[in-house]
Amino acid sequence: MIIVENLHKSFGDTHVLKGINTTFEQGKTNLIIGQSGSGKTVFLKCLLGLFEPEEGQICYNGQYYSELSIKERRNLRQEMGMVFQGSALFDSMTVEGNVMFPLDMFTKQSRSEMQDRVDFVLKRVNLIDAHKKYPSEISGGMKKRVAIARAIVMNPKYLFCDEPNSGLDPKTAILIDNLIQEITQEYDITTVVNTHDMNSVMEIGEKIIFLKDGFKEWEGTNKEIFKTDNKAVTDFVYSSELFKKVRQMYIEERN
Repeated sequence: MIIVENLHKSFGDTHVLKGINTTFEQGKTNLIIGQSGSGKTVFLKCLLGLFEPEEGQICYNGQYYSELSIKERRNLRQEMGMVFQGSALFDSMTVEGNVMFPLDMFTKQSRSEMQDRVDFVLKRVNLIDAHKKYPSEISGGMKKRVAIARAIVMNPKYLFCDEPNSGLDPKTAILIDNLIQEITQEYDITTVVNTHDMNSVMEIGEKIIFLKDGFKEWEGTNKEIFKTDNKAVTDFVYSSELFKKVRQMYIEERN
């Protein structure tokens, strides 16, 4: 679980995050949504420890980040897995090499132990025969699955995903969403997904934080988002034709 208390972050005279309070629940897919410039990326980087807020606290399973020593912060970061927007795979490494990289860098496991772990996570993301392929030889959806495998190879307590469906076709995007949710529940991870994909909201939005101009404008579930009268949320959500149709279906069912 991650608890955020009165979080503020500025860059010069630009106040980006303005007193955010929320909780990201363990074993659930927690989504951050909002328009470009709403503060989503800065918020995610604060959660990762890449940016330090001027005010407020972030608590990870009872540990306040601001109170940790440098060594303790380093240990906490090793409990975090990250799926980057563009997958961020090393082009010169095979799929196997990309997934093994964190183990090689941060553990003292033997080669056979690392290989067993890599084999396990690649099988978990349904990539059984891709070990020796390079990123240039696999599809966008496969790259995302490699990125997820690399993110979970260290058995993280926290999984962060930045626009995991970016550049994917709708069918593949749903597969990636489902995989993230399955892994979250299976390993009881606290997962935070930064997304603008309304399909993701519908599919895996167990907890949704909506940001506007640096404020937390609304929070709830993917079921509750259809019921809200918050104009900022409805203007954002129902700009999608798909959501307009789902909203209409919801209204018709109630009537």
